[in-house]
Amino acid sequence: MKLRVRIGRRTIRVELPGGEPSLKELIDHIKDTVLSSHGLSAETEFSLSLNGSELLADSGQTLSSCGIVSGDLICVILPESAAATAAASAAAEAQRTEQNPQDAAGTSNQPSDPAAVTAAELEEAAEASDSEPSASSWEPMLCSEAEEGQAPLSLELLYHSAQTASPSDAVMVAGNLLMLETGFVPQGCEMKAGEMPAGWRSAAGVYKLQYTHPLCDNSLAMVVAVCMGPVLVINATLKVNQTVDAVRKLCLNPSSYVTDEWPGESAAAAFKDLSKLSRIFKDQLAYPLIAAAREAMALPVAFGLAALPPELLLRVLRLLDVSSVLTLSSVCRYFNTSTADSSLWRHLYRRDFTDSDPSRPRDTDWKELYKRSQKLRCMRRRARPILHPPLHPNPLDFFFPVPIPAPPYPPLPGIIGGEYDQRPALPHGLLPRPRYDPIGPPRPHDFRRVRPTGGRPADVRRGFI
Repeated sequence: MKLRVRIGRRTIRVELPGGEPSLKELIDHIKDTVLSSHGLSAETEFSLSLNGSELLADSGQTLSSCGIVSGDLICVILPESAAATAAASAAAEAQRTEQNPQDAAGTSNQPSDPAAVTAAELEEAAEASDSEPSASSWEPMLCSEAEEGQAPLSLELLYHSAQTASPSDAVMVAGNLLMLETGFVPQGCEMKAGEMPAGWRSAAGVYKLQYTHPLCDNSLAMVVAVCMGPVLVINATLKVNQTVDAVRKLCLNPSSYVTDEWPGESAAAAFKDLSKLSRIFKDQLAYPLIAAAREAMALPVAFGLAALPPELLLRVLRLLDVSSVLTLSSVCRYFNTSTADSSLWRHLYRRDFTDSDPSRPRDTDWKELYKRSQKLRCMRRRARPILHPPLHPNPLDFFFPVPIPAPPYPPLPGIIGGEYDQRPALPHGLLPRPRYDPIGPPRPHDFRRVRPTGGRPADVRRGFI
């Protein structure tokens, strides 16, 4: 079992032999190797804490019974005098590293962690825990549920055990975890928790992973990836009954999902947009592999709309519009049969139309009735009169009216010898309308020469008498 042990602000890795090491073996290992590297003697008294949240008491139990798994952080709590000695040793080590950086390059010093726990900090945490209940450091989480600055514990373990050296390595480590979340099992090697399959990465920069799935027993899924410049090209192939078919191809940019701090210790600081990576990888690679394998083996589908029972599928179809139902009916034979259900079309008809006859017989063809009603509705819409816009659709005509052109002939005076003849220079609009002036625009026959009664010609000089 591989663990991380922190004393002061320094963290080192330890590995305990055996399948089920006990807490006493961990304490003895810390006394023999860890304390001496921090300038402390083996007789120094100390206590252990899991992730800085709870103290561990030795009662002969195993580490797994204490809830400790590979990759956990074990904090060593020292007395004040011993803590000061460890801090002085760490300061001297840091000073020696600054003076001789080349000598320190070959050592395996871990980067400082700002979350280091000392005895005084543990006392403050204990006082704070009286007012607030302390949450667990690691909670069950999927990659799709991870927010910024978070990562599942399984990804942390894989990230540390894989010893990633590039962003592409980190993406493939996350891809392996996403395949495991979907239900795939690594093939050809013993599955070990927190470790990548053997031979997953080659020296030439080619990644190769092989899986089987419980839903497709006789199939073999192979994921092969290679870096082509800044893009990581992932090809998924499926082998069923000695036939190999290429199923999917996915191109990812590792810099979109791995930060510039990828060589660091924490996977939460190395990854970003884990939820987006999970959605893209599963939707475009993992789920299509399962669907293709079951289709090649003539097995029913295991997820999606086609996996729902008929009554649940009908409930989903009732929420759709008619165009979506018709589109879904052309997908496959199963959906064509499901969308032809009479109860579905009865619901759609009564939802979209007013049923004039509620007591229809049971053998009514509701789909045909819906079709006829829709045709009648379209015919009524076509026969409906179209309301034309007003004569002046331009709204600017209200503010800038178009002037009405003047008639081609002068207006006919109401009375000969009236104001028209006495003041011919004045505009027509300023004078009052004569008593016998016709209302409205002049008509064409008003401009004809009309002789007065008696047959005598009109004397224009009478207006000046």
